[in-house]
Amino acid sequence: MTDPSDRKDQLEVLWLDPLAPETPLGQWQDLADNSVDPNPFFAPGYLQPFLRAFPSATIRLLVIREKGSKIWRMTAPIGRRRAGLAVPVKTTWTSYYAPLGTPLLRDIGGADDVAAFVKAGAGSSSLMAMPFLPSNSRVASLAGEITGWESRWAGKLARAGHSSGNLGEIQYKTAMSRKRRKEMRRQLRRLEDHGPIRTAHLLGEEALKGFEDFLKLEAKGWKGRAGTALSSSEETASFSRHVIKNRSLNNGVRIDQLWAGETLISSLIIFIVVSHVFSWKIAFNETFARVSPGAQIAAISMKQNLQSPDILEADSLAVPGHSMIEPLWRGRVEFGTLILSRGTLGTSLASLAAADLKLEHSVRSKARTLKAFLASDPSGRLGNK
Repeated sequence: MTDPSDRKDQLEVLWLDPLAPETPLGQWQDLADNSVDPNPFFAPGYLQPFLRAFPSATIRLLVIREKGSKIWRMTAPIGRRRAGLAVPVKTTWTSYYAPLGTPLLRDIGGADDVAAFVKAGAGSSSLMAMPFLPSNSRVASLAGEITGWESRWAGKLARAGHSSGNLGEIQYKTAMSRKRRKEMRRQLRRLEDHGPIRTAHLLGEEALKGFEDFLKLEAKGWKGRAGTALSSSEETASFSRHVIKNRSLNNGVRIDQLWAGETLISSLIIFIVVSHVFSWKIAFNETFARVSPGAQIAAISMKQNLQSPDILEADSLAVPGHSMIEPLWRGRVEFGTLILSRGTLGTSLASLAAADLKLEHSVRSKARTLKAFLASDPSGRLGNK
């Protein structure tokens, strides 16, 4: 158990504007490359394009660094938002486009760094939350060791992922049962009527062209009709293109594709960070919905991950219970909101925040159930009663 004051002469706290010219990108990127808990969304190549497209006066970069060497030990973007529906709290930043709130912690980092980070992040409110935090992360483990601080999980869930090595192979074989393999092969044979079947796994410069193909494919589907495709607005198109360009420089993005002749059937964007992969966006040609194009590319991507010796685990970043990915990616990534508090006031606020999150999850769950219910009646008669 460690108190941040134990290293007050060795660590210092910085609050930086993520977009300021004087923010040291080299040190920031070095930490992102050497974090014990990878998070592509907290690297400068992602966060900066996002904040340029969607400016926020409240987002600041909290940095814990060594006083002498100036080496960054820990960092994350911090903002103030509602924990659920009402209770305001300081949190690590997440968004619809970045559902992972794990702070970057240097691989040699320890409880002292996390303690200093939490104390600075919480400030005078003595309350801080880390949403979308994997429960098996090093940060989550160390946060529970801070002297004088109480930690509690709110809204713990699990989403699809997969392992590597023997366990990953077992997960793949379990998912790809004889019946499923037979059905998916039958579907691919139907695709052959439109041309030879081929797959592609694009890196570097090729990923840039692959991303433009992805944008066109996504825009033709339901997201395009709903106005939520990446190309539907100038802001999302600009930020996403910059992100893909930045990550392509060091093969930090892979775009998997399934083709039938000259027709792109489905595409999946994978972010690669050291030994971890994160599936970011998927799109498929709805004309071929009967051949399960989403499931086909998810299976193809998993097989490619398992054949890549440097990849240790994958996170789908999908919503829990996703009907397409969960039957295929049989591993589970447990995550939730970790709430940290100190003192009587902090503990009281933490209880309110946890209750607020529970209420929000209940409301969202009921909304998803209603959406699915209405979708089961395409005519809309039930919804008009």
